[in-house]
Amino acid sequence: MELAYYSDYAVRLVNTEEPARNKDSLTSVEAVRELFGTASQMARRATDADVTRFRSVRARLRAVFTAADEGDHTGAVDLLNSLLLEFPVSPQISGHDYLDDEGRPRWHMHLADHPSNATAGYAAIAAMGLAFHLTEFGADRLGLCQASPCRNAYLDTSTNRSRRYCSDRCATRANVAAYRARKRLEAEAERTGLTADSNQETTTPTDR
Repeated sequence: MELAYYSDYAVRLVNTEEPARNKDSLTSVEAVRELFGTASQMARRATDADVTRFRSVRARLRAVFTAADEGDHTGAVDLLNSLLLEFPVSPQISGHDYLDDEGRPRWHMHLADHPSNATAGYAAIAAMGLAFHLTEFGADRLGLCQASPCRNAYLDTSTNRSRRYCSDRCATRANVAAYRARKRLEAEAERTGLTADSNQETTTPTDR
């Protein structure tokens, strides 16, 4: 498992909540377990108590994305460092599941965790993955969707740092909204222009 992959843990957790829409899918231990994906061994550690703990970590991770999105990169790093200190991991070299054409392991870095509960394990991996992404690509690569009211978190992997939306759906919705807004302004400008011309004609002096 590559270190870059772990950053998705942070995005998945943050996006279980849509504050502007008053939606929260993190309401049960089953929802917690689903966040682990293929890490079934870790998921089995989850209990009902982890729901509240996961929500607390989620709020802290969203604060990292919010700070980065607002250009406060030092603040984002400070918030992320506090998570790294609280939820440490042990990096190890691993070769499981990855073999080359000759059957030899393809060595890669793996994050081995020794948590007391499922939240600690997930938070450690999410924080480390996000830290790797931030230091490798820059804090400005952490963003929140600009398509109101979405505000989902995303990791910008575009070549020109141009990503502004969490998905193609949100990008399309935002473009349509912008197009309609331009059309309304054009229609209003045209209507106002006609009204001004009409007023000018009716107020032209008639005395000769």
